[in-house]
Amino acid sequence: MARITLKNLAHSYLPAPKSEDDFALKEMDHVWDDGGAYALLGSSGCGKTTLLNIISGLLRPSQGRVLFGDRDVTDSPTAERNIAQVFQFPVVYDTMTVRDNLAFPLRNRGMDAAYIAERVQDIARMIGMEDRLDRKAKGLTADAKQKISLGRGMVRQDVNAILFDEPLTVIDPHMKWELRTQLKSLHRQFGHTMIYVTHDQTEALTFADKVVVMYDGRVVQMGTPEELFERPAHTFVGYFIGSPGMNLFPARIEGDRAILDGGEVALGARYAAQGRTQIGIRPEHAVLTSGPGLPVAIRRVEDVGRHRLVRAETAGLPLNIVVPEGMPLGPELTHVSFAPGKISVYADDWRVEGAA
Repeated sequence: MARITLKNLAHSYLPAPKSEDDFALKEMDHVWDDGGAYALLGSSGCGKTTLLNIISGLLRPSQGRVLFGDRDVTDSPTAERNIAQVFQFPVVYDTMTVRDNLAFPLRNRGMDAAYIAERVQDIARMIGMEDRLDRKAKGLTADAKQKISLGRGMVRQDVNAILFDEPLTVIDPHMKWELRTQLKSLHRQFGHTMIYVTHDQTEALTFADKVVVMYDGRVVQMGTPEELFERPAHTFVGYFIGSPGMNLFPARIEGDRAILDGGEVALGARYAAQGRTQIGIRPEHAVLTSGPGLPVAIRRVEDVGRHRLVRAETAGLPLNIVVPEGMPLGPELTHVSFAPGKISVYADDWRVEGAA
């Protein structure tokens, strides 16, 4: 296992980058704790896989250093970093049995036969393939092959880190849930440093102790799922985390008030926000009322089981409101209010903290 340190790290795929816009990965400094479970989360093209490939040694950064513990591995090939990798699409040996595929990394390192047999049995149980251990991998379905790939990545207990690059893309939904649970259990049991790349917030939030949210080539926030939900450091985090995400409104900030086209909102604290300012409110913290508040027009109501989702408009902009099941909805509900303690204020997309 290893603490992973990224020092002044940046990468461009251009031979002579001239500005920050030329970098696929903007400059960053981060320390990822030994034994932590991290998820790299963001939309396609944000730099997740580039960062993972730099950590794994598949790509050398344009600038900066990568350290495993106190050892500089920036120029070390993948084989010398003592890591396991699981890729988006399954990589298995078709001519081998499932058992031999799982055992391969251990046999390659000269492990004891009895230990290999026990470890293979444990991993096969985890991925639900005990009854297919003696089958050849050729002819198995794509999701079965990906389970083998996952198992082979996790079979070693002596690795510095296990890196997962969107590993559940081809897995059926029910098995995704099972494997995420098993990965979490494996992490608790053995304490490997794990880094899991995904664009799926559910995968990230259920797997990781800390989620690393990336946007436009930079890390915009690293935190627990609760921190990302309650205190998004960037408007992208607010919008991307949650279902639906945070409502965002352009607003002029005047001390403890936000001035919108449709009226004023009390902020509960004083802000000195400059630049392009916005306020954000989670759909769970917006409440329909008969007044006072911002005028609202309800467009439709969606019943999603545990609650209803109201699609509305206020100040000429879309607004999502989560309404608890059983709460009446009627024509008298013509306004919306926001819980002051739950409003986020942003200047040029970054969170601004208020003063009491």
